Amino acid sequence: MARSSRRTLFLVVVVLITCGFLGMVFGQKINPAAAPGGDSDVRDSLRQFTDVYSLVEQNYAEPVNADKAIYNGAIPGMLHVLDPHSNFFDPKSYALLREDQRGKYYGVGMTVGPRNNKVIVIAPFAGTPAYRAGIRPGDIIVAVDGKPTDNMSTGDVADLLKGPKGTTVHITILREGTEKPLEFAVVRDEIPRYSVDLHFLIRPGIGYLHITGFNETTEKEVSEALDQMGDLKGLILDLRQNPGGLLSEGVGVADKFLRKGQLIVSHHGRNSPEKRYTATHGGGGKEYPLVVLVNRGTASAAEIVAGAIQDHDRGLIVGETTFGKGLVQTVYPLSENTGLALTTAHYYTPSGRLIQRDYSNVSLYDYYFDRPDEEKASTANREVKLTDSGRTEYGGGGITPDVKIDPTKSNHFQDSLLQHYAFFNYAKHYMVNHHPTKSFEVDDATMQDFRKFLDLEKIPFTEAELLQNNDWVRASIKSEIFVNAFGQEEGLKVKAEADPEVLKALDLLPQAKALAENAKKVVAQRNPGPLNH
Repeated sequence: MARSSRRTLFLVVVVLITCGFLGMVFGQKINPAAAPGGDSDVRDSLRQFTDVYSLVEQNYAEPVNADKAIYNGAIPGMLHVLDPHSNFFDPKSYALLREDQRGKYYGVGMTVGPRNNKVIVIAPFAGTPAYRAGIRPGDIIVAVDGKPTDNMSTGDVADLLKGPKGTTVHITILREGTEKPLEFAVVRDEIPRYSVDLHFLIRPGIGYLHITGFNETTEKEVSEALDQMGDLKGLILDLRQNPGGLLSEGVGVADKFLRKGQLIVSHHGRNSPEKRYTATHGGGGKEYPLVVLVNRGTASAAEIVAGAIQDHDRGLIVGETTFGKGLVQTVYPLSENTGLALTTAHYYTPSGRLIQRDYSNVSLYDYYFDRPDEEKASTANREVKLTDSGRTEYGGGGITPDVKIDPTKSNHFQDSLLQHYAFFNYAKHYMVNHHPTKSFEVDDATMQDFRKFLDLEKIPFTEAELLQNNDWVRASIKSEIFVNAFGQEEGLKVKAEADPEVLKALDLLPQAKALAENAKKVVAQRNPGPLNH
């Protein structure tokens, strides 16, 4: 057996032993008939595995890539039998996991993506080396350090752009309106991954705050954003498409909206006693109306925040039923720069609701991508819990919104423009001869110019379609032009200001205020304080 194969096989044996001892009960749940027989059964299973692997390696029709067979096959297959969220991280994915958790990396600071079989700059982050160097959205990356990107994936190009702090990377770019390639020598630096990518006053005194995920800096970022927005009269907290992240950061964020001492979340498992997390600081008496936007992509730590706010009647949860990920993963670092994320407990909201959705007898694909409509699902077998004011909530299926909003669905015309990157490419085209200010609005002259651009690019449209989608088209044009002219954050502001779900959330702030005030009265009546004499 080759040296690399022996190394990989040794690693998988370590992982199998780890999972064998830590995950024994999970295995029993899935196959109750398979009673454990102690250490001898584990040794027999390991011996069978190594025998099977040796036969495959020696006799398979083509050479076997050991890392692929083990990292992408045997270990993930074993873990997915346990539950959908236990996972193995090979060296590359483990490095990315740690990068996400730390909230920073070393590189040039820009998002890249595929466009027309090319790798294109989507947007440089404000203040980063790429931004300061003058790299713009729409620039085509044709080479990195002299290596052509023709046959590279977006991930390959992104990897080349990263590197140690203080080192220089040479980027060759093609830009619309210039005849020759542009050469940029960019010095890499520490690039923060902001989890609060947008916060601003969307109305006088009304804040909007969007959290993309929960990493090591999220609580600090939220605290700074709230301070910068000043004395708020209301807040829209947007957790849509937030996949979660670190429990500690979710607890820290929830703490900022609750009262000191209130329970945020608890968890317990087979080998982990119950642990309860409470608000240690609280919102400091700031009880402005709060609306929390959620959808099917809201998961894990984001569901903990939404569940705590809902159970304590602190704010109104608006949108779709959330994903329903309430399994606690403990990450065990392994040898060879790999890691194992193993489910060790379950999350429960303050009222005792289980967040985790049922995943028994469901394929991994269906679990993630083909979920039934939770709103139509029967609540007969789901646990019933009460919020602080006595409102009924159901556990075991994510966080059900107080006000359901169906997501805005795009039509065929909108899909066609997006598939052709019409707005992205038009903004790049527009910026060649225009220098917009922040007072820019899409007027009739801009719309006429956009029509000519669609004709030039042979993107089909009718006047009726443009009229029917007028507001959406104008907002999309403005957003992309603002990204080009003023940076990604300004473009995101334009999108948020025109988002139908955000506009609905603004209308619901009075209802959120009434909910919180009623809950305070109910709790006060239930638990009267000492009388004054």
